[in-house]
Amino acid sequence: MNEKLKSPLNDYLFKAILSLRTVEECYDFFEDLCTISEIQEMSKRLNVAQMLMKNVVYTDIVEQSGLSTATISRVNRCLKYGTDGYSTIIKRIENDEK
Repeated sequence: MNEKLKSPLNDYLFKAILSLRTVEECYDFFEDLCTISEIQEMSKRLNVAQMLMKNVVYTDIVEQSGLSTATISRVNRCLKYGTDGYSTIIKRIENDEK
């Protein structure tokens, strides 16, 4: 965990997210918390991480996601050198869907 990110305010935010029980509650909370564009951007990044984990090539990801190669590279860097946040969530969702 990045110690620069750690704070009581962020702890409260993450506890709030962990308290959500349904997809509908998530929609309601995130619509209040974020702009539609911010939610869409986060969704696209998660989708890019999923595609990168499936070894989809950059050109196809750019075409499908509409994101810049810089953003795709950042997501890829997180997958390779980050805290495994993306991969943990993606694997968990895929296991739950089985």
